[in-house]
Amino acid sequence: MSTSTSASLADPKVQPAARVDPVLANAPLKIGRVALTVRDLASMSRFYQQALGLKLIEQDRRSALFGTEAAALLELRHDPDARARSPREAGLFHTAFLLPERADLGAWVAYAAQQRLRLLGASDHLVSEAVYLTDPEGNGIEIYTDRPSADWPRSDGMIDMPSERLDLRDVVDAGAGRTWFGFPSGGVVGHVHLQVGEIKAAESFYADLLGLDITCRYPGGSFYGSGGYHHQLATNVWNSQGAPVRSDGATGLADVEILAEPSVLEAVRSRLPALSPAARNSASMSLRDPWGTSITLRAP
Repeated sequence: MSTSTSASLADPKVQPAARVDPVLANAPLKIGRVALTVRDLASMSRFYQQALGLKLIEQDRRSALFGTEAAALLELRHDPDARARSPREAGLFHTAFLLPERADLGAWVAYAAQQRLRLLGASDHLVSEAVYLTDPEGNGIEIYTDRPSADWPRSDGMIDMPSERLDLRDVVDAGAGRTWFGFPSGGVVGHVHLQVGEIKAAESFYADLLGLDITCRYPGGSFYGSGGYHHQLATNVWNSQGAPVRSDGATGLADVEILAEPSVLEAVRSRLPALSPAARNSASMSLRDPWGTSITLRAP
């Protein structure tokens, strides 16, 4: 990006930073930034700034980068001629933005009501509390907060993550007295949920190749975690059973960046014997899952 607009790092309205649960903060693999291909860069930029409160970090005519004072979380890549992705295709199910505290979620829900944002649902997953919506081009979004990892229910070696009714009034009450001034600096992309064509092949890629643990299984869906977190990635076939490899030139997910500790990068490389010497010595590597979804592994 040649022309940049930097977000202010001294905004007096910014809430104090709060750490995410150490289980996620210390995980060997965690989500960095998510890149989307968009047709209307201006309207999508407004949405992510106004609805989610992400800060514009830099922008030019081809792309825009958003995040917090601490990190870049979302990149929008402009392609006005892109084909609109079908909801039946492989790709993005949702990007999940993790707020540091329950009070943050309460403040955002109250703000969303004031702004008349259209919410698609809300769930209590016992490990987390989540609210769902979409952006103007149909990309799924989750806004959530975690319960303490010590309280996550478990059975048979897996983490239980049911979808129960969320008490939105109680969540809003938790944020009483806190005004939403934008996405807090302690917030991150906690996980990315993907649509795939077949679960077994997805598990081979995300668990066997990337080394993520399978933490939970639903009918038609698998969840993958690192370092004990409930999930940094998930895959499902609820809308996309049998989906073929993605075709180029469509809107939607362009890339998922995963921050990987050097030992994890080396382990992935060891499972890819055909890599060139240059790729073996690089601090990052680009892969595609069986449906053509781009995954970039990068050292923090």
